This record gives sequence, structure tokens and C-alpha cells, in this order.
Amino acid sequence: MKIKISSLSKNEDFKSIIKGRKINNKYLTIFFKKLSDKNDKKLNISFVAQKKIGNAVKRNKIKRRLRNIMNDAIKKIKLNFQYSYLLIAKKNVLEDEYENIKKTLFIDLEKIK
Repeated sequence: MKIKISSLSKNEDFKSIIKGRKINNKYLTIFFKKLSDKNDKKLNISFVAQKKIGNAVKRNKIKRRLRNIMNDAIKKIKLNFQYSYLLIAKKNVLEDEYENIKKTLFIDLEKIK
């Protein structure tokens, strides 16, 4: 069964998740929280790259990388679909290698139970 990734759209959802729990690492800040109106068949996740990281091309590259890593994470590790996630990128995501980012993100996602 293919899991669909859906993005958060409501401002209240973003505010609610930011008040939830978080994990920091070298590349990302991961916020996660259980939302009441969430569908368990979809992975609710949003990727944020702030303007200070770079121009639109760089920010979109970061989001593409993170989306690709999350597609791999769905297949390879056990994710908790009851949570909604918000991944806020740091400048190091653009500068470091893809495999290093992937390993770090997988380790942090496995910590979330």
C-alpha cells in the first residue's frame, strides 16, 4: 500500500505543531504532535525553508531533497502516522551531502514513538 504524503495547510495546524514536541539536529528542527482531525492513512508533513537560507531555487532544492528522504523513510523505517510533522531546514542542509542528511534524519525519526 502506497502511503500518501499530504501537506499541512491551515495556519492553526502549524501553530499547534510548533507548540508540540521537537527534536533538533545539525540539519533540521523537527516538530511533531498528534492532531485531532488527522487521517491515519496519510503522512501529514510540511517542509519549511526560510528565506534567509537562499533564493527560491535553493529553498526548493532543499524541499525536494527532504521530500525524497521522507519517501525513503516511509518505505524503510517505522514511522508513527498518528503524528503530524513540521521539518524546518537549516542552512547546513544545502551544503552537506545527501547521505549524511538522510542518516541523521532517519535516526531522529526512529526516536519518535
